[in-house]
Amino acid sequence: VMASMAHLQKEKLLEELLGLQEKLAARENDELSLSLQLQGQVETLKEKVLEQAQEISRLRSELGGTDAEKHRDLLAAENERLRQEMKACEGELLELRRQQQAPCRDCSHLQENARLQEQLSQLQREAEETRAKLVELDLEVQQKTNRLAEVELRLKDSLAERAEEEERLSRRLRDSQETIASLKSQPQQIKYIIKTVEVESAKAKQALCETQSRNQYLQEQVGMQRQVLKEMEQQLQSSQKTEAQLRAQIMLYEAELERAHGQMLEEMQAMEEEKNRAIEEAFSRAQVEMKAVHENLAGVRTNLLTLQPALRTLTHDYNSLKRQVRDFPLLLQETLRSARAEISQAIEEVHSTNRELLRKYRRELQLRKKCHNELVRLKGNIRVFGRVRPITKEDGDGPEATNAVTFDTDDDAVLHLLHKGKQVSFELDKVFPPQASQEEVFQEVQALVTSCIDGYNVCIFAYGQTGAGKTYTMEGTAANPGINQRALQLLFSEVRGKAADWDYAITVSAAEIYNESLRDLLGKEPQEKLEIKLCPDGSGQLYVPGLTEFRVQSVEDINKVFEFGHVKRVTECTNLNEHSSRSHALLIITVRGLDRSTGLRTTGKLNLVDLAGSERVGRSGAEGSRLREAQHINKSLSALGDVIYALRSRQGHVPFRNSKLTYLLQDSLSGDSKTLMMVQVSPAEKNTSETLCSLKFAERVRSVELGPVSRKAELASWPSQEQLEGDLPGSAATPGRGHTSHSSGQLSSRSASIRRKLQTSG
Repeated sequence: VMASMAHLQKEKLLEELLGLQEKLAARENDELSLSLQLQGQVETLKEKVLEQAQEISRLRSELGGTDAEKHRDLLAAENERLRQEMKACEGELLELRRQQQAPCRDCSHLQENARLQEQLSQLQREAEETRAKLVELDLEVQQKTNRLAEVELRLKDSLAERAEEEERLSRRLRDSQETIASLKSQPQQIKYIIKTVEVESAKAKQALCETQSRNQYLQEQVGMQRQVLKEMEQQLQSSQKTEAQLRAQIMLYEAELERAHGQMLEEMQAMEEEKNRAIEEAFSRAQVEMKAVHENLAGVRTNLLTLQPALRTLTHDYNSLKRQVRDFPLLLQETLRSARAEISQAIEEVHSTNRELLRKYRRELQLRKKCHNELVRLKGNIRVFGRVRPITKEDGDGPEATNAVTFDTDDDAVLHLLHKGKQVSFELDKVFPPQASQEEVFQEVQALVTSCIDGYNVCIFAYGQTGAGKTYTMEGTAANPGINQRALQLLFSEVRGKAADWDYAITVSAAEIYNESLRDLLGKEPQEKLEIKLCPDGSGQLYVPGLTEFRVQSVEDINKVFEFGHVKRVTECTNLNEHSSRSHALLIITVRGLDRSTGLRTTGKLNLVDLAGSERVGRSGAEGSRLREAQHINKSLSALGDVIYALRSRQGHVPFRNSKLTYLLQDSLSGDSKTLMMVQVSPAEKNTSETLCSLKFAERVRSVELGPVSRKAELASWPSQEQLEGDLPGSAATPGRGHTSHSSGQLSSRSASIRRKLQTSG
């Protein structure tokens, strides 16, 4: 039997050994396949790096700077993904190494050991919970003991206070009794005194009265002391009752405390016994289980000794893979460094190319603008300039006074308006920002002004809402004059430059359209209404009979004419503008020239118009006569819009006669004049609606084609000096187109009176 048993044990051990060898062979095969797989992944990573390098070289020759930057980002993302795959491979190697160090993780004895350790930890947690409960009970007993001590202290304090109160009451009682006794002994003496004093004098009677009053006062004091004594006795009785209640309550507290203390001691003893019993049981079970664990660990050690050669082989393979992985980042960094250098160089080349293209674009933009201006001149389009006034204190503060107009840095003919959260762009012939000076504005229009000397008709009119700066642009101030005065100064300068060959005469007329009535600002009767009529010479042009012309020969004459006309122009204060123009002002400058060598005569006319501003009656607060003025202004501006619409749409009939303003501007808008409109806008947020309307109207005006402009020149025979003096107006106003039709004597007297007025006002 023993031999058979030994034989069976040997066979069993052989079977177990064969099973372990098979497991070891299978694990070695798995590890070999895993190492081969990792080597394949490393080879794949190398191939990908080579592909990335080839891709970089290809992109270097094919792509520009922007595409190279995009591909550089793609390469960085691809490198990050490869780095993550490498980290995953290292994690798999570490996991394989841990599996080699712990091959028997799934053995039954390890599971049993874990189960026993879990039970031991559970018993330890239960013991900790028991200890926590004991600590809580100790704290509760300590708190109750402290409360009992506090109650005893309060009771002692109350007893001491009660004893002091009784002592004090007893002292007061004794004092009261002594007082009563002394008072009882006094009345006999007082009676005796009363009897003895009856036969004495008036002083004795007075003393007797005082003694009686004192006796009454003392009796009242005795009554009060008796009342106080009764109250004190009542307080003493209530204090004794309270003391008895407190003593009974203290006895109840002591009994409850003793009962709670006994219960706590019993619970603590039972818990201590239970804790000791649980610890002994857990310790005995842990000893038994630890013995089994040690036996299992001995078998595990023997198995580990057989797996050490395989572990060394895997370690060698892992080290070789680690070296390969360590060299890969250096290669990748070198490749990325070279790629970055090449990409940076390509980006710099693209930037230089962009700068050159931008320079060429700006040069082409200037050429395009020059060609466009020439095309506009040939077609006869109305040129439109825009000027934005700065924010002023009249605009107020807050969000309504913010700037809603921006400008294009590359194109000085474009501005942008932010209206109701949307940006609207407008393209004009020229846009002046708020910081533009009067000199800069005039430099853009002086070419038109000088063409007047050559015999062309020129019209410059300012359009915009009230308070947008039209009068400032046209008239300016004494220190900073506007287009009107600068135009006349330029004309005088040009005339002086041509004085060797030409004789020129410059005359000035000033009129205003107020409430659809045309009035002469330089005449004796400015309230006299004038009419617009066709020239009798059959030319089809218009003139104003009775309109005073005044010849100017110097800057001083200009200042006097402007001052005289400005005084008579109608301006009033509204909610939108402190000095609001209530009429359309028209300054007519006529330049007549004669070439002494050829006899060529030229006649040029320059109309400078300051239109009254459109306004909303609700915002301007106009009432009475101001309201009637605003209605006439808006009506005439509406008629101007109808004329522009008819010209733009090339209608057969243009309604020039719907308003005195459009009828007076018929020559300037009908194709025989160089016309420029200066649209004035406000940048304030609260005025964006009016600004939008003004800019839209400016775009419509810009698209109007008036046709080529003709020069007013004729060749005449050589004149005598007397004829020249007769043809060129002198200081007196002369009849004819744009003049009064009176006799020469009347004209001379009127001109002399005007000159006297100007000298007086000067």
